[in-house]
Amino acid sequence: MRIPFAESERSTIGIEWELALVDTDSGDLRQVAQTVLDAVAPKDGGEHPHIRQELLLNTVEIVSGVCHTVAEAGADLQRAIDEIRVITDPLRVELMCAGTHPFAAWDHQKVTDKERYATLIDRTQWWGRQMLIYGVHVHVGIEDRDKVLPISRAMLTYYGHLQALSASSPFWGGKATGYASNRALMFQQLPTAGLPFQFEEWDELEGYVADMMKTGVIDVFDEIRWDLRPSPKFGTLEVRICDGIPTMSELLSISALTHCLVEYFSQELDAGRELPTVPPWFAQENKWRSARYGMDAILILDKSAEEELVTTDLARLLKRLEPVAEKLECAEELAGIAEIVRGGASYQRQVAVGGDGTNLDAVARLLVEEMRAGRPVRAG
Repeated sequence: MRIPFAESERSTIGIEWELALVDTDSGDLRQVAQTVLDAVAPKDGGEHPHIRQELLLNTVEIVSGVCHTVAEAGADLQRAIDEIRVITDPLRVELMCAGTHPFAAWDHQKVTDKERYATLIDRTQWWGRQMLIYGVHVHVGIEDRDKVLPISRAMLTYYGHLQALSASSPFWGGKATGYASNRALMFQQLPTAGLPFQFEEWDELEGYVADMMKTGVIDVFDEIRWDLRPSPKFGTLEVRICDGIPTMSELLSISALTHCLVEYFSQELDAGRELPTVPPWFAQENKWRSARYGMDAILILDKSAEEELVTTDLARLLKRLEPVAEKLECAEELAGIAEIVRGGASYQRQVAVGGDGTNLDAVARLLVEEMRAGRPVRAG
């Protein structure tokens, strides 16, 4: 089969942000997504351009348009949040984001009444019902299909960096998991989820999709749920590594890092230089290390098995990306990565108030407060 790759302007960016709807008083999840979606739906029918339905009725997804800068995408998202709050504030419902809710019960959540969601749950059963998780997806435009797979493979060398920075799911179902990102390891239980295959040529991807369709694993391309995947209909590379991110400032910083990495690798290809790769077994180990240890992870940097603490390697990376950030007009947002390193990622802030899981109401309050503030709220 042939998979056409849409024309896309180089290094345009779009961001998708999944938000939980929580009760103002209890901090538990509220099943009011349909109320929100009905209220914001255009009068002439169809869906809102920036506020979308998700799997569970406790969730809405907000999406930016196709933007040239991270700041422009952030402005789209903030307008969507402001519009949602007009509906949710009178309902005493707050917005919140993290890879997982700290204490909500997965078996109390309701699935959106759509055939594709019912089919997913019917097939995946127990694991599918436990997908009480939230993430961030960043699309970056790639102007040449032949660049997509090399850039995707190169992005795997920084998988652990993005996962560590965004890790925000240390609690699950009222328990401390001991992981910085429990979400990362849960989501990969779904069919076709997890790390991508490192295909060399586009026709290998086409063969894979043909096989998956012929055997009934998927019906459409979007049912491939890899952490990094081409998005042929948009002409982008979709980076789906990150946990749900609690604040606008961190969202823009991590999106800027993603944006700069894709453009940096595109420039390297233009210069005729070979992009870095890691063997699949190193990519798998880095995913586990960053999910388990977060900002304390020691990551495998290259095919020679050189290792470094993620925070040390991030400092080098930020220096290398400075010219790219200037070009993409996101130097200020990229500089926020250093602030995450200094102040701690979300999972660290959550553990600071939630401890071993004995004070999870405080974690929910912290996450709600951070979403309102648009920036991290640190103890003391």
